[in-house]
Amino acid sequence: MKRRDFIQQLSAGSALTIGGLGLQSFVQDPKTTKITILHTNDVHSHIDPFDPNDGKNANQGGVARRANLIESIRKENPNTLLLDAGDIFQGTPYFNYYGGELEFKLMSMLKYDLATIGNHDFDNSIEGLYTQLPHAKFEFVSANYDFSNTIMNTHVKPYKVFKRGGIKIGVFGLGVKLQGLVDKSLFKETKYLDPIEISQDMSRILKTEEKCDLIICLSHLGYFYKNTPNKISDLNLAAATKNIDLIIGGHTHTFLEKPTIVKNSNDENMLVNQVGAYGINLGRIDFYFDRDKNKSTNGTSIIVQ
Repeated sequence: MKRRDFIQQLSAGSALTIGGLGLQSFVQDPKTTKITILHTNDVHSHIDPFDPNDGKNANQGGVARRANLIESIRKENPNTLLLDAGDIFQGTPYFNYYGGELEFKLMSMLKYDLATIGNHDFDNSIEGLYTQLPHAKFEFVSANYDFSNTIMNTHVKPYKVFKRGGIKIGVFGLGVKLQGLVDKSLFKETKYLDPIEISQDMSRILKTEEKCDLIICLSHLGYFYKNTPNKISDLNLAAATKNIDLIIGGHTHTFLEKPTIVKNSNDENMLVNQVGAYGINLGRIDFYFDRDKNKSTNGTSIIVQ
C-alpha cells in the first residue's frame, strides 16, 4: 500500500491574524509556542479505506492510514490535540455487528483526546451509547445536551481544559437538535439547550474563570443551511458569539479546503472548519503563540491516502 499525503495548505501570507500579529513574526521568534489541532467529523464507522474501484473516494481514508499520519504530526509537534466532532457511529457493517465497540477502541488506540456527540451516536439508543463508553479511553463533551435524567448523566462534561506547552486550551461541545431528527425512544429524556446561549456561557467561563489562551467549540450543529439560513449553524454561531477562536464542525459533511474566516460579535476574526466525512480527510489547524500569548494561525486539510 503506497501512502501519499496530499496537503492543501494556506500560505503564510494568507494566514489568519489574531491579536494583531502575523504568522511570519511568530515563525522568526524562537520563543513561539506552536499548538496543533487535528480533527475529524462524521467518520460513520468507516474503518477500512475506500475500495480502489470507488468512483469518488478510491483508496482514500482508513484508520490505519490516519494513524500513521497522526503519529507523524505528533512527532513533528508534541503539543497536539486530536478531536472528533461527532457521528462516530453508523454507516458500515462494523457498527451493525459491534455496536460501536470497534470504533471507540480504534479511536482510543489513535489517542483521541476528546469528542462530542452527534445524532447518529444515538442510533443504538442512549443505552447503546452508554454500553460502549468503557471502550473509549477519551472523554466526551456536550454543553447543550442535558443528560441529567438519563443513563448518560455525569458521563459527559460540558467542557474540558488541556494544557500543552504552557498554553491552556478550553474545548466545549455542542450537539444538533435531536427532536425531529432522531426518534424520541432513542435519546429518551435528553434535553436540547440553545447553542448560542450555551456558547456565550461556555466562552465566558473558559475565558474569564479558566483563563484559557485558546477556546475551541467542538460542534455537531452543521456548517450552514442555505435553504434555512436562520437555522442555528456554525457560521451563525460564530457571528453571534465572542472569545471562541475555532469552531470544529460536523453533521453537514461539509468539506473545506481551508477554514472559513468569520467575524464574531466583536468584529474579530475566528475560524470555522469541517473536513467532509468518512475519515477521508484530517483537519489540521496550527496556532502560534508569542511570548505574550498573542496568537496567529493557519489551516490545512489533509487527504488520508
